Amino acid sequence: MKTLKVLTLLAMIVVVSAFAVNTIDAVVDGYKVGDTATDFSLKNVDGKMVSLADYPKAKGFVVIFTCNSCPFSVANEDRIIALDKKYKNQGYPVIAINPNNPELKPEDSFENMKKRASSKNFTFPYLFDEGQEIYPQYGATKTPHTYVLQKTDKGNVVRYIGSIDDSSRDESAVSSKYVEDAIDALLANKEVPVTNTKAIGCSIKS
Repeated sequence: MKTLKVLTLLAMIVVVSAFAVNTIDAVVDGYKVGDTATDFSLKNVDGKMVSLADYPKAKGFVVIFTCNSCPFSVANEDRIIALDKKYKNQGYPVIAINPNNPELKPEDSFENMKKRASSKNFTFPYLFDEGQEIYPQYGATKTPHTYVLQKTDKGNVVRYIGSIDDSSRDESAVSSKYVEDAIDALLANKEVPVTNTKAIGCSIKS
């Protein structure tokens, strides 16, 4: 009887462990290139709720998980502004999302997001992932972490995931502009030359 109880307990542990691993993998993995991203509704720094459906004329989106506190994000802010300026009118607006928990990173509170957006004159929405529900769906792990989506009949399909370019801290050293190359290819109805790169930045605080 004792042996049976031990075997039953071990079997339960295996089942629970397998479920836990699968759940963690599902959260960490997130979207892959070719997946269709679901829409979201998040609060912008102007207090309004924003979703991808609010852009009926868009051809796609540049969704960037970023924040106030990470030096890598700060180093990329001007590049993010430039991306929006260059591609918004061509149909690929930037949608920035702060995924961090402000209890762990007070610099990333909603009030500080509003101040940052104002001081940098952000030309794009800067959304707060309240409850941290959206970034796990995407599989974002860093700030910044970038996703280029293409609007299709099937929905917003992920075409690129990774870094903005190949120089995370020094814009003057950039030689490969991954996001720009991806959008240029999509606008020309061509295959994206590089679909995945490693996102380099600070870990998301949850």
